Amino acid sequence: MNILFIGDIVGRPGRDAVKQLLPGLKKKLGLDFVIANAENAAGGSGITRKVSEELFACGIDVLTSGDHIWKKPEIFELMKEEQRILRPLNFPPGAPGRGASIFKSGSGAKVGVVNVNGRVFMEALECPFRTAMAAVEELAKETKVIIVDIHAEATSEKMALGWYLDGRASAVLGTHTHIQTADEKLLPRGTAYITDAGMTGPYDSVIGRRKEDVLERFLTQVPVRFEVADGDIQLHGALVGVDEASGKAVSITRVQEKLLTVK
Repeated sequence: MNILFIGDIVGRPGRDAVKQLLPGLKKKLGLDFVIANAENAAGGSGITRKVSEELFACGIDVLTSGDHIWKKPEIFELMKEEQRILRPLNFPPGAPGRGASIFKSGSGAKVGVVNVNGRVFMEALECPFRTAMAAVEELAKETKVIIVDIHAEATSEKMALGWYLDGRASAVLGTHTHIQTADEKLLPRGTAYITDAGMTGPYDSVIGRRKEDVLERFLTQVPVRFEVADGDIQLHGALVGVDEASGKAVSITRVQEKLLTVK
């Protein structure tokens, strides 16, 4: 089966890219299942009910997230109602929502999805390695197709998790840094890996934010509101081919699509 993982969706520009490009990609790539990291989809930080409904209507099956998941107050109630939105699994017990679950593709095939946050240069949560392994082992009781979103700052932590889950997960795909890396590969035991799937949003920017705002912050070191940029909108991600019977990845390809017109 062909699974598309869409890198961090940033604000309205990112949502526009998904809305206009995903239908064509579904046909072109023969997609069976679509996952997207949407922790920055609402105004550049967080997720709202309206935004989640908009993204699901575009054909996304599951939304993963990261450290910005709690930015919008309504997310707490939304998490109780919408099972297709995942928050990082390794938040301490008591956090609302789920970090791993099984979903069905259009054909009825089961796909397990796990979402974890890294800890290097980020807030200290539960161990992403142990929590991810436990989730993968539990999901494997029902399906062999399992995709892991590791939302982390450090390249080393993402790569280490890829090796740790090699042969257990179908894919370990990195998010958070908004820069697509060129290290996509199949690990020896059948896990597809990429350090960062990239960003879906404005590339005439500094990781999705207006260049002028970011430069002012770096040059003056005073608080500056980072507004979402709006130029050169692109959709980045990774296409993973998985053998349903074994759960092993058979291919991984970087995806880069440019939005030529903004409606």
